Amino acid sequence: MEWVAAYGGLFLSAFLAATLLPGSSEALLTGLALTGRWNTWSLLVAASAGNVLGSVANWLAGRMLSRLKGTRWSPVSERSYDRASRLFERYGIWSLFFAWVPIVGDPLTVVAGALRVPFLPFLVMVAAGKVARYLVVLGGVLWWQGA
Repeated sequence: MEWVAAYGGLFLSAFLAATLLPGSSEALLTGLALTGRWNTWSLLVAASAGNVLGSVANWLAGRMLSRLKGTRWSPVSERSYDRASRLFERYGIWSLFFAWVPIVGDPLTVVAGALRVPFLPFLVMVAAGKVARYLVVLGGVLWWQGA
């Protein structure tokens, strides 16, 4: 049952890190990968799935909560929303490849929901960026272990 804790904990950590809650999953991913006890591809899947689903939760929140923008009940501060909106306006849907970037990435996925970005393009672009980020992290771990 240790594998449930490892992969499930990584999934949950990655999910929460992708929401508007503060957090990071890279440290846990790195730690698990460095032990050598867990399958690297399974770690990639667990982290990526959790992180992408966290962004989907943000997209859904944006769809439902767009009417709360600027109120004290809004899950995104006015400043973060405006920053993400400017980024989205400047680069359009392509900015979703950068949903993994700290500070603007999470609000960006909320803004995408609020702006009614179609789900499939949202999912593809967000997933591509997040999987690429975790591949870089794991590649660094594998390089470090081989060095």
